[in-house]
Amino acid sequence: MAAAEPKPPAGAAAAGRLARGCWSAFWDYETPKVIVVKNRRLGVVYRAVQLLILLYFVWYVFIVQKSYQDSETGPESSVITKVKGITFSERKVWDVEEYVKPPEGGSVFSIITRIEVTPSQTLGTCPESVRVSNASCDTDEDCVAERLDMLGSGLRTGRCVPYYQGSAKTCEVWGWCPVEDGASVSQFLGKMAPNFTILIKNSIHYPKFQFSKGNIEHRKDGYLKRCTFDEVSDPYCPIFKLGFIVEQAGENFTELAHTGGVIGVIINWDCDLDLSASKCNPKYSFRRLDPKHVPASSGYNFRFAKYYKVNGSATRTLIKAYGIRIDVIVHGQAGKFSLIPTIINLATALTSIGVMADTPEQTVGPELCASEPSRQDSTLTDPRGLAQL
Repeated sequence: MAAAEPKPPAGAAAAGRLARGCWSAFWDYETPKVIVVKNRRLGVVYRAVQLLILLYFVWYVFIVQKSYQDSETGPESSVITKVKGITFSERKVWDVEEYVKPPEGGSVFSIITRIEVTPSQTLGTCPESVRVSNASCDTDEDCVAERLDMLGSGLRTGRCVPYYQGSAKTCEVWGWCPVEDGASVSQFLGKMAPNFTILIKNSIHYPKFQFSKGNIEHRKDGYLKRCTFDEVSDPYCPIFKLGFIVEQAGENFTELAHTGGVIGVIINWDCDLDLSASKCNPKYSFRRLDPKHVPASSGYNFRFAKYYKVNGSATRTLIKAYGIRIDVIVHGQAGKFSLIPTIINLATALTSIGVMADTPEQTVGPELCASEPSRQDSTLTDPRGLAQL
């Protein structure tokens, strides 16, 4: 008897079948089978969904979002500001050099509207402020010598001394005396402040599209010397009155001038570069930025000092200033037609509504089920029946 041929290992046979299946899946073309159901209600719902998808892409994606454009956000921007005006307090006249801080004319600046002045401070010893924690005392034992309180006014000497007024006592400190609470005088500068004018010069550049523009009209007839901003008649005259800015932000000027606050001037450059450059215009809006309804952090103030010498001794005037801080914020977006996003979004739209599908159809209805039951059953059991369909 001839020797029986050795059988290939079971693992090798399984690997061969897997390889043939993979090659078959690679070369074969598959398409889904579509069945058209003759149901008017279902058809209406189907077409309505298609219409909604079509409207979504046409109206929202292409018209509202302008997805056919290439876009760039956050333009390169420069801001130059200049304040003009004069005011007075109970004791002196104030001009721009004194009430605008800092004076460089940047995008963030403060206009002082009220001050608390502590004049003629010199280095020496004096009672600590009653507002400092643990500053009140009854005897010297309550005051620790050489203790430095980070929220205090100086280095404690260890003595308990009478306060500036009243019967209270506080620990004595060595520092700039008298301390702020002991001899400060309040002055209000806000009487004429609503009429201060602020020039906000802004220019932007979108590097992707090599597009630049500014917010000042190019005229040589002294236009800027006699105009103020008006959204309709003078949109390219960026000279704003301080009272107008505060009013547009929805604030009371007198209250804001006493407590201080932060007002944002937002310049928005949304430009459709498929249109002419004259259609790209700045839009201004104004709002308060600091949390005015939070007592612990509402308002705006800062301190600075002016130093001089009296009889050879270092002396200073300490000023606590309340004011309106202006933050000029520039943002925007530019868009221009581009073929790539147009093709991508158009292909997405066509795929979503199903018009790109090209598949064979079979109608399923009462007449088909009644007249051809044998054929329908055969397609479920006979694999060759799929080819006949």
